[in-house]
Amino acid sequence: MVFTTVVNFVRARGPDEFWRKRKIFKLAAHYIGRPRNCYSITIRSVHRALAYATKGRELKKQDMRELWTQRINAGCEQHGMQFAAFQDGLHRNEVLLNRKVLADLAIWEPRTFEALALISQQVPEDDEGSSSSQ
Repeated sequence: MVFTTVVNFVRARGPDEFWRKRKIFKLAAHYIGRPRNCYSITIRSVHRALAYATKGRELKKQDMRELWTQRINAGCEQHGMQFAAFQDGLHRNEVLLNRKVLADLAIWEPRTFEALALISQQVPEDDEGSSSSQ
C-alpha cells in the first residue's frame, strides 16, 4: 500500500486496531446498551470493571480471614478460652495449623477442635523448666 502523505500513513492502523478493539469488546460482551457497542464508552467501562475486580479479590481475602477468625473465636468460647491464648498455646506446642484449617475444624470437627484446645492449654516440657528458673 502506497501512502502519499504522512497523515494517511499514521491513520491506517490495519488489522492491529481490529484485534485490539475486539479484545476489549469481548470483555464487554455481557454489558447492555452503549457500553457494549461504542468503543470509547466500552473502554471506560471495561477499565472500571477490571479495577473493581482487582479490588474485589483483596476484599474477598479480607472477608474470608475475618470469617475464619470469627469461627475460631466461637470454638474457643465453647471451651472457655481466648483466641490469643489458644493461638499462643498451639504455637508453643508446635501445632502448625493455619486459620482456614482451624476454622474448618471448629465448624465440622468439634471433637478434634476440643482436642486442640486441650493441647493448647498444656505447657510443653521445655517451657516448664525455663519458666521456673527465671
